[in-house]
Amino acid sequence: MFDWFGFQQGAISFLIAFAAAGAFTLAFKLIYQWVTPYHERTLIRDGNPAAAIALGGALIGYILPLASALSHTVSLAEFAAWALLAGVIQIAVFVVVSRLAFRNLVVRIEAGEIAAAVYLASISIGVGLLNAACMTA
Repeated sequence: MFDWFGFQQGAISFLIAFAAAGAFTLAFKLIYQWVTPYHERTLIRDGNPAAAIALGGALIGYILPLASALSHTVSLAEFAAWALLAGVIQIAVFVVVSRLAFRNLVVRIEAGEIAAAVYLASISIGVGLLNAACMTA
């Protein structure tokens, strides 16, 4: 027999977690776009695939640890702390890569260069995977 009460409790927890993860993802996206020296929204609207790939990689790199945090935390406050740390790490990675490791990255993304975008997206996703794995310890 279907446990309606159990389903309601689980559904409420799901909705709260999903809403929190969505809010953190949106906040990360806005902060990330504020930190980057190029304007992803405009570049993507103008058809720049490099900007879309780079931003998509950063979002995936951020969402991976969020998923891990949702699976391994017991409270919304603990989840929020991990979400904040994951965002800081992703933004720090962009700053390091764009300013130290790959100095002309910004110009290349603005020019629509796919190779630069894939490089940045790969680093973002890789860091996100490591970040997610470290949260399980």
